[in-house]
Amino acid sequence: MTTVLRVILILMSLLILVVMMRKIRHAKAKIEDSMFWVAFALLLVIFSVFPGAADWLSDLVGTMSTANFIYLLVIFLLMVKSFFMSMRISQLETRVKELVQRIALDNNTLEEQMKEMEKKEQEK
Repeated sequence: MTTVLRVILILMSLLILVVMMRKIRHAKAKIEDSMFWVAFALLLVIFSVFPGAADWLSDLVGTMSTANFIYLLVIFLLMVKSFFMSMRISQLETRVKELVQRIALDNNTLEEQMKEMEKKEQEK
């Protein structure tokens, strides 16, 4: 692994760590969601500090170079994260739809009750 790649990995991982810690501190990100990015940054730090680990994994997988392995790994991890995020979005959309339907039914029931009360008052 070249020195330039190692420096880039360290800088990017430190940037990710700083951004995530600031988001957590200002309550703009949940800790559970931020753990992925912290683990991702730590993995990049491990690969940049111990390039032998990345070289060994690259040889194990059979990529031509360590840089290709790291790019492949990053793309794979981001695709997995994207998949889980789209699953979460889908679940949230379903919940929002159910809540909107429930609110509409509650409002309809409330309007019917108000009309019945007005009718009773007019009859008196």
